[in-house]
Amino acid sequence: MSAAHSVLILTGPNLNLLGQREPSIYGTATLADIEAGCHERATRYGLSMTFKQSNHEGELVEMIQQAINTHDAIIINGGAYTHTSVAIHDALRMVGVPILEVHLSNPHQREEFRHQSFITPVATGLICGLGQDSYLLAIDAVASLLNKEV
Repeated sequence: MSAAHSVLILTGPNLNLLGQREPSIYGTATLADIEAGCHERATRYGLSMTFKQSNHEGELVEMIQQAINTHDAIIINGGAYTHTSVAIHDALRMVGVPILEVHLSNPHQREEFRHQSFITPVATGLICGLGQDSYLLAIDAVASLLNKEV
């Protein structure tokens, strides 16, 4: 795989509070811990990685739009916007690269309103319920997908 491949990892609202926020659901790893693990995993594959978090829907849409012709894949945990944002759905549809949706918890084991995802219909794949390993497995999947494209 070429070192030129770049992955954008986006995390949505309230994920900046990981480690403090409901550790029984989300675990004790902080967002910085997850970012460090992702960086280590991406480096193993020769991927460059950009990791961003926002609590603002419009900022996430802009980050996705900026990924057009910039990144070769997107890994996204839309947080609560997963279940509400047509705007994020529409932005992801435009990018034209592999998209992996990730969640620390399994939304299908939680409240009914979390069972609907506006990201899943435009995602290449979904990894959920495995804590911070969800992100690492998404990097594995992205590396595999990009390797097949070479």
